[in-house]
Amino acid sequence: MGPPSDPVTLRVSALLLVRDRRVLMVRARGRDVLYLPGGKAEAHETDVEAALREAREETGLRLTEQDVEPFGTVLEPAHGQAPGTMVAMALFLVRPGGTLDSATPVASAEVDEVEWVTSADADRCPPAGVETLRRLVAADLVD
Repeated sequence: MGPPSDPVTLRVSALLLVRDRRVLMVRARGRDVLYLPGGKAEAHETDVEAALREAREETGLRLTEQDVEPFGTVLEPAHGQAPGTMVAMALFLVRPGGTLDSATPVASAEVDEVEWVTSADADRCPPAGVETLRRLVAADLVD
Protein backbone atom coordinates (compact mmCIF):
# COMPACT_ATOMS: atom_id res chain seq x y z
CA MET A 1 0.00 0.00 0.00
CA GLY A 2 1.43 3.35 -1.03
CA PRO A 3 1.59 6.52 1.05
CA PRO A 4 -1.61 8.57 1.24
CA SER A 5 -1.86 11.19 -1.43
CA ASP A 6 -1.07 14.73 -0.37
CA PRO A 7 -4.16 16.76 0.44
CA VAL A 8 -5.12 19.27 -2.20
CA THR A 9 -4.84 22.98 -1.38
CA LEU A 10 -6.86 25.39 -3.49
CA ARG A 11 -5.27 28.83 -3.88
CA VAL A 12 -7.78 31.65 -3.92
CA SER A 13 -7.82 35.40 -3.32
CA ALA A 14 -10.50 37.54 -1.71
CA LEU A 15 -11.32 41.19 -1.20
CA LEU A 16 -12.10 42.73 2.19
CA LEU A 17 -14.24 45.83 1.82
CA VAL A 18 -15.12 47.12 5.29
CA ARG A 19 -17.68 49.88 5.95
CA ASP A 20 -19.43 50.81 9.18
CA ARG A 21 -17.77 47.87 10.97
CA ARG A 22 -19.20 45.37 8.46
CA VAL A 23 -17.46 43.46 5.64
CA LEU A 24 -18.89 42.92 2.18
CA MET A 25 -19.80 39.33 1.32
CA VAL A 26 -21.73 37.77 -1.54
CA ARG A 27 -24.33 35.02 -1.49
CA ALA A 28 -23.60 32.37 -4.08
CA ARG A 29 -26.32 31.73 -6.66
CA GLY A 30 -29.02 29.48 -5.21
CA ARG A 31 -27.18 29.01 -1.89
CA ASP A 32 -27.41 30.56 1.54
CA VAL A 33 -23.65 30.46 2.16
CA LEU A 34 -21.82 33.79 2.31
CA TYR A 35 -18.44 34.20 0.64
CA LEU A 36 -15.97 37.05 0.36
CA PRO A 37 -15.79 38.43 -3.18
CA GLY A 38 -12.95 36.51 -4.77
CA GLY A 39 -11.91 33.29 -6.38
CA LYS A 40 -9.15 31.30 -8.02
CA ALA A 41 -6.32 33.04 -9.86
CA GLU A 42 -5.95 32.38 -13.56
CA ALA A 43 -2.55 31.09 -14.71
CA HIS A 44 -1.24 34.57 -15.63
CA GLU A 45 -2.53 36.36 -12.51
CA THR A 46 -1.02 37.27 -9.16
CA ASP A 47 -3.13 36.85 -6.03
CA VAL A 48 -4.00 40.54 -5.92
CA GLU A 49 -4.93 40.63 -9.61
CA ALA A 50 -7.27 37.68 -9.06
CA ALA A 51 -8.94 39.38 -6.08
CA LEU A 52 -9.48 42.58 -8.06
CA ARG A 53 -10.86 40.76 -11.13
CA GLU A 54 -13.19 38.55 -9.11
CA ALA A 55 -14.47 41.51 -7.07
CA ARG A 56 -15.25 43.36 -10.32
CA GLU A 57 -17.00 40.29 -11.78
CA GLU A 58 -19.07 39.62 -8.66
CA THR A 59 -19.84 43.13 -7.37
CA GLY A 60 -18.99 45.60 -10.15
CA LEU A 61 -16.35 47.31 -7.97
CA ARG A 62 -13.40 48.56 -9.99
CA LEU A 63 -10.25 48.62 -7.88
CA THR A 64 -6.57 48.92 -8.60
CA GLU A 65 -3.63 47.44 -6.70
CA GLN A 66 -3.14 50.89 -5.11
CA ASP A 67 -6.60 50.58 -3.50
CA VAL A 68 -5.73 47.47 -1.47
CA GLU A 69 -3.15 46.15 0.98
CA PRO A 70 -2.38 42.54 1.97
CA PHE A 71 -4.21 41.30 5.07
CA GLY A 72 -2.67 37.85 5.35
CA THR A 73 -3.72 34.37 4.25
CA VAL A 74 -6.13 31.97 5.93
CA LEU A 75 -5.72 28.22 5.56
CA GLU A 76 -8.90 26.29 6.32
CA PRO A 77 -10.85 23.23 5.13
CA ALA A 78 -12.41 23.97 1.73
CA HIS A 79 -16.20 24.25 1.75
CA GLY A 80 -18.03 21.83 -0.53
CA GLN A 81 -14.84 19.99 -1.58
CA ALA A 82 -13.54 16.47 -0.95
CA PRO A 83 -12.49 15.72 2.66
CA GLY A 84 -8.93 16.82 3.30
CA THR A 85 -9.08 19.58 0.68
CA MET A 86 -7.83 22.89 2.06
CA VAL A 87 -8.21 26.46 0.86
CA ALA A 88 -5.40 29.00 1.13
CA MET A 89 -7.15 32.37 0.78
CA ALA A 90 -4.99 35.46 0.29
CA LEU A 91 -6.85 38.46 1.71
CA PHE A 92 -6.61 42.03 0.43
CA LEU A 93 -8.07 44.86 2.48
CA VAL A 94 -9.49 47.88 0.65
CA ARG A 95 -7.82 51.02 2.01
CA PRO A 96 -10.37 53.43 3.46
CA GLY A 97 -10.59 56.99 2.23
CA GLY A 98 -10.52 56.21 -1.48
CA THR A 99 -13.11 56.52 -4.21
CA LEU A 100 -14.51 53.10 -3.22
CA ASP A 101 -15.89 54.52 0.04
CA SER A 102 -18.93 55.73 -1.89
CA ALA A 103 -19.17 53.04 -4.58
CA THR A 104 -22.16 50.74 -4.32
CA PRO A 105 -21.44 47.04 -4.82
CA VAL A 106 -24.10 45.26 -6.86
CA ALA A 107 -24.74 41.55 -7.32
CA SER A 108 -23.66 40.31 -10.73
CA ALA A 109 -24.98 37.38 -12.72
CA GLU A 110 -22.56 35.19 -10.71
CA VAL A 111 -24.10 35.92 -7.30
CA ASP A 112 -27.63 36.35 -5.94
CA GLU A 113 -26.91 39.27 -3.63
CA VAL A 114 -24.34 41.26 -1.73
CA GLU A 115 -24.57 41.60 2.05
CA TRP A 116 -22.76 43.61 4.72
CA VAL A 117 -21.76 41.11 7.39
CA THR A 118 -20.58 41.10 11.02
CA SER A 119 -19.25 38.27 13.15
CA ALA A 120 -22.89 37.51 14.07
CA ASP A 121 -23.22 36.06 10.54
CA ALA A 122 -20.34 33.59 10.96
CA ASP A 123 -22.76 30.64 11.06
CA ARG A 124 -23.60 31.38 7.40
CA CYS A 125 -19.94 31.35 6.29
CA PRO A 126 -17.62 28.51 5.24
CA PRO A 127 -14.54 27.90 7.45
CA ALA A 128 -12.29 30.40 5.63
CA GLY A 129 -14.96 33.09 6.02
CA VAL A 130 -15.34 32.32 9.73
CA GLU A 131 -11.57 32.63 10.25
CA THR A 132 -11.49 35.87 8.21
CA LEU A 133 -14.27 37.36 10.34
CA ARG A 134 -12.32 36.34 13.49
CA ARG A 135 -9.25 38.16 12.18
CA LEU A 136 -11.26 41.25 11.22
CA VAL A 137 -12.76 41.37 14.74
CA ALA A 138 -9.29 40.90 16.27
CA ALA A 139 -8.04 43.82 14.14
CA ASP A 140 -10.99 45.91 15.45
CA LEU A 141 -12.35 46.43 11.94
CA VAL A 142 -15.63 44.48 12.19
CA ASP A 143 -18.11 43.93 15.02
